[in-house]
Amino acid sequence: MAKTTQRGDRTQVIGYARVSTNEQANSGLGLEAQRAAIQAEIDRRGWTLVEMVEEAGVSAKTLERPGIAHALQLLQQGAAGTLLVAKLDRATRSTIDAAKLLERSQREGWALVALDLGLDPTTPTGELVATIMAAVAQWERRAIGTRTKDALAAKRAQGVRLGRPTVLPADVTERIVAAHQAGASWSAIARQLDADAVPTAHGGVRWYPATVRKIVLGLSAA
Repeated sequence: MAKTTQRGDRTQVIGYARVSTNEQANSGLGLEAQRAAIQAEIDRRGWTLVEMVEEAGVSAKTLERPGIAHALQLLQQGAAGTLLVAKLDRATRSTIDAAKLLERSQREGWALVALDLGLDPTTPTGELVATIMAAVAQWERRAIGTRTKDALAAKRAQGVRLGRPTVLPADVTERIVAAHQAGASWSAIARQLDADAVPTAHGGVRWYPATVRKIVLGLSAA
């Protein structure tokens, strides 16, 4: 793992707790239980809680959440040097996003500490956990890429046309073909479609000669 350049004071802590709608009634995952665990760890280490950020009724499928964004902004600004969570899945349920958080913490000089996993880059064991998580995330990224590539190859082999479907009205297609057969150039056809404010297949307002050509040649090959 890359060496961390410390900026914020590691003893100054941003606590983060989260529950989704389905977890509200689960005492083991409740906000109060998380808050108590975070405060107990802060007291044990003699740290200081700068702010406790809590989010209720939100999923951790992505990092696009107001609460975690606020916490990360405070850390980036140097208001604190540690992001402390009772359980890593409170911050994120994605291995890849967890690795992104670790990479960001290293880059910006703060520590991500998760009590359930013993994740604490300030200790040898915690650094090992972080390294393993980063390796797993890298494997997951590659595995997803390989599965996607294989799935696309299988669809192509079955003759499936990939990409966005063409939704060009038949009358527009007929107009383009007729203009081409009458001897109009690709550029001339595109300019006339623009002049008449004819929408493109995907709702655009600008026609290009290459697009017109593709439509005609696509029909010829069909």
